[in-house]
Amino acid sequence: MPIGVIDYEAGNLRSVTNALNLLRAEPRIVREASQLEGLDALIFPGVGAFGDCMYHLQKQRLVEPLRQWLLADRPYLGICLGYQLLFEGSEESPDTPGLGVFKGQVVRFSDENRLKIPHMGWNNLKILQKEDPLWGGLPKAPFVYFVHSYFPRPEDKSIVSATADYGEPFAASIRSGNIAATQFHPEKSQSVGLNLLRNFLLSACPAAVGSLASPEP
Repeated sequence: MPIGVIDYEAGNLRSVTNALNLLRAEPRIVREASQLEGLDALIFPGVGAFGDCMYHLQKQRLVEPLRQWLLADRPYLGICLGYQLLFEGSEESPDTPGLGVFKGQVVRFSDENRLKIPHMGWNNLKILQKEDPLWGGLPKAPFVYFVHSYFPRPEDKSIVSATADYGEPFAASIRSGNIAATQFHPEKSQSVGLNLLRNFLLSACPAAVGSLASPEP
């Protein structure tokens, strides 16, 4: 199954494409709008700053095609920055609008909690949307890997599919229709992350069940 992976000149492409190759999916790098054609699903891996990422997407003329993909409710998995960009804006880059698919702002962890920022390392999830296919076969409170200083605060709390806690609870992932996004990095979360990626691929294309590899526990 052809899976698009957005390349905005700063994303964590290698780890994501390696994970997809392990699952026997077919990652295709997307750097321009024409490369969205023929894809079953789209993954947006995120590393870097909110404003820089939006600048590169504008430069590549991908902002509007990406927004149209999302508004059409086509299968999408946003990772870290690929999650944050779904919202209206970020404290990290106050003058830069996001994609605005969901209402809400991206905010920084409070220094008042006296915890090290960025939040880096393993943390467990509290699953809210138990019916979300991403969680199929995963532990009840799976441990996943985070590296971030900012996180979204969705206005619509019903789209929050899991939370985590780092001095304060925050929206660790969302689900709305065929759109899913995580603040954590599945590609760095060992077998839990690989199974989550496989679940996403199967939810996007159920017919691929016979061709995708199953990660070892």
